[in-house]
Amino acid sequence: MTTTRTAVVTGAARGIGAGVAKRLARDGFAVAVVDLDETACKPVVEEIEAGGGRALAVGANVADEQAVQAAVARIAEELGEPTVLVNNAGITRDNLLFKMTADDWDAVMNVHLRGSFLMTRAVQGYMTKAGWGRIVNLSSTSALGNRGQANYAAAKAGLQGFTKTLALELGKFGVTANAIAPGFIETDMTATTAARIGMSFDDFKNAAAAQIPVARTGKPEDIAHAVSFFVSEGAGFVSGQVLYVAGGPKA
Repeated sequence: MTTTRTAVVTGAARGIGAGVAKRLARDGFAVAVVDLDETACKPVVEEIEAGGGRALAVGANVADEQAVQAAVARIAEELGEPTVLVNNAGITRDNLLFKMTADDWDAVMNVHLRGSFLMTRAVQGYMTKAGWGRIVNLSSTSALGNRGQANYAAAKAGLQGFTKTLALELGKFGVTANAIAPGFIETDMTATTAARIGMSFDDFKNAAAAQIPVARTGKPEDIAHAVSFFVSEGAGFVSGQVLYVAGGPKA
């Protein structure tokens, strides 16, 4: 790169998002580490800076239109105009359909779908102006259906349709859009799921690994590696795709 490009990663204080932010920093990007709580982003920023990279902690609710606009304007001003966006922010509110509240449905839709829409709309102007951009949306194997996750599965399937539409609309501006659908990844979120169903995290991971062809569960670094490919210079002819990173075939 002749100049350092700026990447924005949402939900980057921990888990997959933190892994992606650190990887993109190693790849040479300046990275905006975005999460609901700005303070929670600081350790990731400090680790990136300790490794010689540039990063900025940004607190923002991705489902809030004004907050997103302010956050992206601040990133452009303090770090550089963003041309890479990784929409990773997500929450779960799992329950069987008959017990799922409308609030639980709306909360999941707002973060995953509305959040990805608002962030992408705010950043795409910088990408089209630059004539280069990379958008990566985090879907999930749950998009194929998962008991107790009607809201999450619908949101993650929706992100796949969103991704394909972005690819069609933005391609002529040198912008690609792709989605990654992780399988079982070891994060706080999967640990919470284990606790919810009354299993130890180790037992939960072992049970999952027994069903995965490569015989292990995934780590945030596995997803970060796929993101690194999608945002690379050489991936400019890959757009509108959904890559299942799940240790075996899913779809």
